Amino acid sequence: MLSAKNEIIGLNIVSIGGLSAASVFPREVLKPAILANSAAMILCHNHPSNDLTPSPEDMAITKKIVQASEIVGITVHEHIIISMDDDRYYSFADAGIIKRFYGEIS
Repeated sequence: MLSAKNEIIGLNIVSIGGLSAASVFPREVLKPAILANSAAMILCHNHPSNDLTPSPEDMAITKKIVQASEIVGITVHEHIIISMDDDRYYSFADAGIIKRFYGEIS
């Protein structure tokens, strides 16, 4: 969670999944951000397989969170998939996905 100056104001663990999936719902992502008066968020998760390619589910939940966040006035700056073995990561923002999702909001 980030302030209006993009300073970190909090961290929240939404879900701890199993070997191949974790349940994530936009309301559980947004609730602590709203309560902390966050202006923006950075989303992050790992893939136990270490394949950093976003899954269809990753894409779908990111889009839903971006849409829901827009409604309540919280900006999603980034969603990162991290490797737990080394310093590799996948950036939704660098890939243009976050910008595309915002562009699809009417």
